Amino acid sequence: MTTTDEELNIEELLDEEAESAAGELFEHWRIEVDPGQTPVRVDKFLFEHRPNISRNRIQKAAQIGYVQADGKPVKCNYKVKGGEVITLMLDHPKRIWEVTPEDIPLDIVYEDPHLLVVNKAAGMVVHPGCGNYSGTLVNALAWHLKEEPSFDVNDPNVGICHRIDKDTSGLLVVAKTAETKTDLCKQFYDHSTKRTYLALVWGNFSEDTGTVEGNIARNPKDRMQMAVFPPDSEVGKPAVTHYEVQERFDHVTLLRCRLETGRTHQIRAHMKHIGHVLFNDERYGGHEILWGERTSSYKAFISNCFKVCPRQALHAETLGFTHPVTKEEMFFTAALPADMQALLEKWRKRV
Repeated sequence: MTTTDEELNIEELLDEEAESAAGELFEHWRIEVDPGQTPVRVDKFLFEHRPNISRNRIQKAAQIGYVQADGKPVKCNYKVKGGEVITLMLDHPKRIWEVTPEDIPLDIVYEDPHLLVVNKAAGMVVHPGCGNYSGTLVNALAWHLKEEPSFDVNDPNVGICHRIDKDTSGLLVVAKTAETKTDLCKQFYDHSTKRTYLALVWGNFSEDTGTVEGNIARNPKDRMQMAVFPPDSEVGKPAVTHYEVQERFDHVTLLRCRLETGRTHQIRAHMKHIGHVLFNDERYGGHEILWGERTSSYKAFISNCFKVCPRQALHAETLGFTHPVTKEEMFFTAALPADMQALLEKWRKRV
């Protein structure tokens, strides 16, 4: 399933007072439905796949003709079928902008004429959108590759092949040509890439290894979170995370997580699902004391830990793939950034 999305908050753009969709409409968002999709109400389908928009607002949009299937307006009880194109239309043009090159330092791990691998710093947004139109990794790449004749930062057929969250550090691969991106994206789709993450999570583990398996979809109670659903359910996309304990610190544990799939917030959602939220992951509740005593000294220690690493303790440590041109097996490693190293040292000293 593929989407194109300007990452604006559609919820705010829909006019609550509109009674009819008069005049010309403009496409703001579309999704090509998987051929194997089972019939489902369009309002339910969009609620599951479109972030930052309530089901009630989707229903209002459908009532006034803003929701279309294969170019024709449909009501909220319309059943989506495999192979259709579902679009969300509005009565004003979509905001269009071009990425501006910005001279932002990059930690480039590897580069050749076809691709590059970058070690993204925590705090850097990957793609422009929704209040982040500058200072992103894409802006930095536009500057770094401005002399590359085959690279146009505004062309979706080249560029970043996968994402990691703003406050997650670590490795990303960037395609300089369309052929390279097509090949790399297929490797990610086929789950043939190799990726591991280091994660500090709340709680103790009795076992040394384990696997979390469960479909991931947007949390219906909190649209900013992802949630885990049974593997045999029709909700969400299948996701598998393998983990191995690296170090134990009384009330937190350092894990190495290996991804079979690459869903949004996969490690963050899977770890919360098994009761081990990432340390200082504010979105999933990890910025509270979840394990350990309630003494004033322990509270002060945790507060200092949060200051040392003021983000979720998650780092994309390794990345492996087959080079699209040379067919060489490539494998890269990025050392833990300073904030996570300092965080682990504080726990080691305490233990």
